[in-house]
Amino acid sequence: MLYDAYEFQRSMLAGASAMANFGAGLLQNPANPFSYFGGGPVLASALEVFAHAAAPRGKPAFGITRTVVDGRDVEVREEIVLRKPFGQLKHFVREGVTGGPKLLIVAPMSGHYATLLRDTVRRMLVSADVYITDWRDAKLVPLSDGRFDLDDYIDYLTDFLAAIGAEGDPRAHVLAVCQPSVPAYAATAAMGRDRHPNRPYTLSMMGGPIDTREAPTAVNTLATERPHAWFEQNVIATVPMTYPGAGRRVYPGFLQLAGFMSMNLGNHMISHWEMFKHLVEGDGDSASATKDFYDEYRSVCDMTAEFYLQTIELVFQTHALPNGTMTHRGRPVDPASITDTALLAIEGERDDISGLGQTRAALTLARALPEEMKQYHLAEGVGHYGIFHGSKWRNRIAPVLEGWIARHGG
Repeated sequence: MLYDAYEFQRSMLAGASAMANFGAGLLQNPANPFSYFGGGPVLASALEVFAHAAAPRGKPAFGITRTVVDGRDVEVREEIVLRKPFGQLKHFVREGVTGGPKLLIVAPMSGHYATLLRDTVRRMLVSADVYITDWRDAKLVPLSDGRFDLDDYIDYLTDFLAAIGAEGDPRAHVLAVCQPSVPAYAATAAMGRDRHPNRPYTLSMMGGPIDTREAPTAVNTLATERPHAWFEQNVIATVPMTYPGAGRRVYPGFLQLAGFMSMNLGNHMISHWEMFKHLVEGDGDSASATKDFYDEYRSVCDMTAEFYLQTIELVFQTHALPNGTMTHRGRPVDPASITDTALLAIEGERDDISGLGQTRAALTLARALPEEMKQYHLAEGVGHYGIFHGSKWRNRIAPVLEGWIARHGG
């Protein structure tokens, strides 16, 4: 019933958005005298803000077509290297550029698409041969394709690294942003244990919940103040018949978005008020920046129920990785198996999703790794989103990552 109610509301809002957009266009038409005086511009701006907020959204495009390498303008095209039911390995090919460190960016499977890391990809293309995990919306995956849990996630990362290493240097570098820090760390430990030929040279983790007992945030509190059964009974829904994944049990993306919006509701309301003022003043560029952010922020996708519930239990409730009880396919995940993959932990001083110390814990757990192969970086004045997006990421954090890769590149 939850998903059906949401679909009904979404359909109603889609129609209202279209009508509001039409009204805004009518009031802004130069041939309409009300567009020049009275309440016309104000009403048009209000309608435009509502139309943008209520519009339905699908999967955004990366839209990265060019980059600059060694001062030279280079064309970029997307290529799918490996397709799997719940995700694909995407390669950003820099035309005419050979060599450079291979970098797998592991995007979060936390309700948003991989395009949330567009700025991360764009910045790293300057110095690296970039790949990304392009996760699929669970409601679009037929039941016949089976289930997807944390074990599968780790398998996917191993398969992706093997595909990247099929040609040239067999080992790549890995950058895990937020949620995937745990499965990426587990995959690195498992590959180290097996001496897998494609184990990464480096694993860099940004704002990841390795040990959520350190500086718990509102996200951690939400996951621990209720029993596991509560999540299964209250936030898991069944995909309606209108989607290819009909009948699949999922954690809907719209619930994740609602949770994130409610955490900072005041800030989001201020952002929309500022957008409204920019539109009234005719400052389209400033309004477009806010629109672009929310176009991405509101584009959400579903997660499989088994993956979501496992994450709640193992990462936030039982702290399986730091407690030494995490397993993969029945075999222990031992951080001591990481012996030749250099680890970089990056945290934002103002991160309200992953508290200070949660990512740094990864360095302590890797007790068999030499200290010179560990590094911690605190990004001062940076929040969770700013770790991988914006000017502070591009100018202050990315150079640290590039230096780390250069020093441990084989």
